[in-house]
Amino acid sequence: MDNAFGDPQTIVLFGGTSEIGQAIVKKVATPATRTVVLASRRADAPAGFAAELRARGLEVDTVAFDSRATSEHGALVEALAARHGDLDLVIQAFGVLGDQAAFDADPAGAADAVLTNFGGAVSSGLAVAARLRAQGHGKLVVLSSVAGERVRKANFVYGSTKAGLDGFAQGLGDALVGSGASVLVVRPGFVHSKMTAGMKAAPLSATPEQVADVVARGLRSGARTVWAPAPLRFLFSGLRHLPGPIWRRLPL
Repeated sequence: MDNAFGDPQTIVLFGGTSEIGQAIVKKVATPATRTVVLASRRADAPAGFAAELRARGLEVDTVAFDSRATSEHGALVEALAARHGDLDLVIQAFGVLGDQAAFDADPAGAADAVLTNFGGAVSSGLAVAARLRAQGHGKLVVLSSVAGERVRKANFVYGSTKAGLDGFAQGLGDALVGSGASVLVVRPGFVHSKMTAGMKAAPLSATPEQVADVVARGLRSGARTVWAPAPLRFLFSGLRHLPGPIWRRLPL
């Protein structure tokens, strides 16, 4: 359970190898934090980060989590609660970027990416929400993206998964009002990471650490949606309403 200052004692990161997710964990973990759960497709994948956390005196539990194995998510969440008690802060930071040209040539691969990014987030998110309701407290952080604000032709499969995820997370947050639990939707722009290595950075890009700073402030303030960096909110308020012919010509 959160301590008297609202600091999480147990943190769960779905997407244990995510650079953004790891940066968030490091930012929000306090001396009150006792346990961090790193859930990844291979339980041993985040071994280096687990060692770093253990060096800080934290108990670390590494577990296998396949976002596509949707039928297993409910049991996994309940097993974590049985093992560690209340889940105070849960972070969803998993997904694949993919390549639109590859998706065009491989519709089955595109569908698999949709299941990874969106289907798995829905099933695990609902399982987490049920646990947070039962506890009467807890926060779920969902890593959405500005790519879902208005889907671009250059990556419309990925963008559509983020659009769906964003809508789901907002609705879930509304559904949890009054339960003591809440959802924070995070909309980063281009983030410098292994996933985007070699790609041309977009304007208003950020590092994982900068995104983590935004998330930490959002959690402290009780925000429901945050943008990383904040000026993206104003940029996309305009881009969202551009006429289609103009939008399609933009070099985004």
